[in-house]
Amino acid sequence: MAERVQQPPAKRLCCRPGYSTTCRQGQRAGGTVCGGSGSGQGGSSKTQSPESLLDIAARKVAEKWPFQRVEERFERIPEPVQRRIVYWSFPRSEREICMYSSFNTGGEESASSGENVDETRLPFRRGIALLESGCVDNVLQVGFHLSGTVTEPATPSEPEIVCSVAISFDRCKITSVTCGCGNKDIFYCAHVVALSLYRVRRPEQVKLHLPISETLFQMNRDQLQKFVQYLITVHHTEVLPTAQKLADEILSQNSEINQVHGAPDPTAGASVDDENCWHLDEEQVQEQVKLFLSQGGYHGSGKQLNLLFSKVREMLKMRDSNGARMLTLITEQFMADPRLALWRQQGTTMTDKYRQLWDELGALWMCIVLNPHCKLEQKAAWLRQLKKWNSVDVCPLEDGNHGNELPNLTNALPQGAHDSGTRPHRTVFTRAIEACDLHWQDSHLQHIINDDLFTNYCYHDNTENSLFDSRGWPLWHEHVPTACARVDALRSHGYPREALRLAIAIVNTLRRQQQKQLEVFRNHKKGEFKTQMGCIAGRIGFLLDPAVWIPPPSICQEHDGGTINRKACILLATGGLGELIYRESVPMHTFAKYLFTCLLPHDAELAYKIALRAMRLPVLESMAPSGDMSRPHHIVSVVPNRYPRWFTLSHIESQQCELASTMLTAAKGDARRLETVLETIQKNIHSSSHIFKLAQDAFKIATLMDSLPDITLLKVSLELGLQVMRMTLSTLNWRRREMVRWLVTCATEVGVYALDSIMQSWFTLFTPTEATSIVATTVMSNSTIVRLHLDCHQQENLASSARTLALQCAMKDPQNCALSALTLCEKDHIAFETAYQIVLDAATTGMSYTQLFTIARYMEHRGYPMRAYKLATLAMVHLNLSYNQDTHPAINDVLWACALSHSLGKNELAAIIPLVVKSVKCATVLSDILRRCTLTTPGMVALHSRRNSGKLMSLDKAPLRQLLDATIGAYINTTHSRLTHISPRHYSEFIEFLSKARETFLMAHDGHIQFTQFIDNLKQIYKGKKKLMMLVRERFG
Repeated sequence: MAERVQQPPAKRLCCRPGYSTTCRQGQRAGGTVCGGSGSGQGGSSKTQSPESLLDIAARKVAEKWPFQRVEERFERIPEPVQRRIVYWSFPRSEREICMYSSFNTGGEESASSGENVDETRLPFRRGIALLESGCVDNVLQVGFHLSGTVTEPATPSEPEIVCSVAISFDRCKITSVTCGCGNKDIFYCAHVVALSLYRVRRPEQVKLHLPISETLFQMNRDQLQKFVQYLITVHHTEVLPTAQKLADEILSQNSEINQVHGAPDPTAGASVDDENCWHLDEEQVQEQVKLFLSQGGYHGSGKQLNLLFSKVREMLKMRDSNGARMLTLITEQFMADPRLALWRQQGTTMTDKYRQLWDELGALWMCIVLNPHCKLEQKAAWLRQLKKWNSVDVCPLEDGNHGNELPNLTNALPQGAHDSGTRPHRTVFTRAIEACDLHWQDSHLQHIINDDLFTNYCYHDNTENSLFDSRGWPLWHEHVPTACARVDALRSHGYPREALRLAIAIVNTLRRQQQKQLEVFRNHKKGEFKTQMGCIAGRIGFLLDPAVWIPPPSICQEHDGGTINRKACILLATGGLGELIYRESVPMHTFAKYLFTCLLPHDAELAYKIALRAMRLPVLESMAPSGDMSRPHHIVSVVPNRYPRWFTLSHIESQQCELASTMLTAAKGDARRLETVLETIQKNIHSSSHIFKLAQDAFKIATLMDSLPDITLLKVSLELGLQVMRMTLSTLNWRRREMVRWLVTCATEVGVYALDSIMQSWFTLFTPTEATSIVATTVMSNSTIVRLHLDCHQQENLASSARTLALQCAMKDPQNCALSALTLCEKDHIAFETAYQIVLDAATTGMSYTQLFTIARYMEHRGYPMRAYKLATLAMVHLNLSYNQDTHPAINDVLWACALSHSLGKNELAAIIPLVVKSVKCATVLSDILRRCTLTTPGMVALHSRRNSGKLMSLDKAPLRQLLDATIGAYINTTHSRLTHISPRHYSEFIEFLSKARETFLMAHDGHIQFTQFIDNLKQIYKGKKKLMMLVRERFG
């Protein structure tokens, strides 16, 4: 029978104890097609004959039992029974094959994604195309192993490819795949898909054999020897070494292979101990997740990770055990992300997108541990793993690393009263760990999720925790986030009807609580109602909870002004738009926007009152602000300092921004209302990106092409833009340059006084670089002057403000603003001189040689060669070129500086050469400078038409003698440095270097003698480098 061993890599060991070699020799060596005698997949017969008892039983056994257990249970299994079990063991559904061969499986997912996905390129779709075009051939099923070839048709750029595909399966699941295409991906390739679908769709065309061990059992010794020898002959280049090794081991009495009963058979199905799950390439999952994380959100990596999370949910929905397995692999890579330790070390928080991925990770683990049908030992294993991750120092906190902890999952409200300093850190896995304590055994809970009709119930109107309401509908009294987590778990694990039943019970419970609150409000004083609100959970959930506020159907259906007016007044008195507001309450921006648009034609005052009050976002307020612009309101916090998760906050702020934009649009032309809306935006919106969006919206509305600009709305736009500038001045924002350019455009539309104002107060709005390179430059451009229709006086005033700004910026940041200041001050002599003096003062301390060379070139271009020379000498002081930096970017600047000095005269050249000798150690650069200085007479472009004598400078006298000696010395030092670590492949390059050195040596009057001595010294010192010295002798003697 079958036995389990660790090696070799086959499914299990197979043997037939007591099987006689003379029994029915060769009787079953042949094979039959899958759809042969007794076959028929549910209703495939043309006569619609009932399925045989053999097929029914074989199908059930094939789904649930490993074949080893079948063999162990029965001493002998008839061949027809074996064939039917093997036949029915291959997967019969295409849905799982589709799931494991594409990110999205078509249908709802691809349709709802809103993305233009080329589905024809998905492996599943390509596999279908290959199958339907007849590219699958040589299909053979031997036991639990399917093989075949899939031909990839030739394309204009690729030749035809024939891929050999092998698939192992067990209990209607594909357990391993191999393809010759070398696919490296999480999902199955198109060739595996094509072969699998061939077997699913055309089983009658597949030749079916029993496991190879069954065939071998029937052979006698001669047949076995012939079989082995033919096998080796056909594949001798591949298997001969392995065959000889196995033969040696079998012939050795004490070998390990002879200590094991039976032999492995890769076609014999799974062992009893094998886990029954679909093939998932764990290594590829880890590599892909690691790659996506390393990209840091670029190249669509965040989208890819979200698709992986969606794949996990898809697996859970199909109750596939690989869902938890895949999420474990993903989580391990997330925990190994090196950025976690870096962020912790630097004390910074992770990005919003990355935070959202972690929150989704925690939510998925909640779904997994809340599986209503998971085994206790499996839940215990998950709990151990979650606690292990939870204990890691770099594990992200649940509250987004802001230090204020979130409440316990199962009893949030009581824990809110605890001292936040004494509570342990709650990570993204804490809720999943707590969820492990939840169970589904409650009889009332089972009653809710399993029944649609409720006839036997006991309702007590005065009982707070009654199990049914007055209509007989069930209620479920549980902390709302916990109850909603149950709903999500049911839906995620493929129980949509049960999830819907529980969700209805939760909504009915919330509705009943609201009715109780309204009764308290009607029967008692308003102050007492406020007290009650602190104890009764209302319809408005908490910011982190899955529950959302859903307006009653009557409000959505009745659109007449009177009805909506009455409903709106009730909402202003109670609920989420009342004066009492919880810090953790869910804002009602979208609902308020709907009410605003409905009420505006009938009662504008009420419409604005509702919209302005709904703009509140108290979860971000550090203290209770004033009310709806006219009267105070109160903020109550159930859990002190409770912050939302940031992707949730971003969504809420987007809705808040849409509400504000709607009010701005409606208030166009009404100065009083625009001022009120502006104040509300400035007080309640805390995101610079959303305020910037509102500023842009207001600008677009104010400057519509079909009407004159609305100056009041333009001022609102400008005011919002100024607020954005102040908010982002000291923070990093990748849109900052865009924001600055837009503000200047907006100020231009408002008028010249707005431009002058932002330049006067530039230090509160812009960095010095922004102020000079963007603001002042744009203000002084011709397009701005033409756009504003400025007269000469206005132009001069604006230019004066720009020059003053430029000088102030140059004083504050000369490194980045000096050149811009000089450019802006060109037309004013005093301002230009002031800017130049600022450069000179900063040159010795804060400016680099690159900045100084740039300004020096500018000065020469503007006609100030002596000032350019002065700045070039200052730049040379900061420069240092070593012997091997012959491609340094500053070389061109050094050559330019020397050429400038040479053109000014001998004195200037004599002054700069000592600086060059001190700063430049690179021999090739020095020789280039030396050669240029000897080609022309200095002072040929002297100042004020001063001309030199026209005589070339001598190399034997200063200053060129100093430069020549330095160049020769640099060649000598560089030669020794290069010889220290030279390799043979650089010998020819070194010989060329010595040739250039000889040219420089020969420029001296005794250069020939010096070079000869230099070569002799090299041959003596480096005589061990025989091949190199031989090359030196051949070239230089």
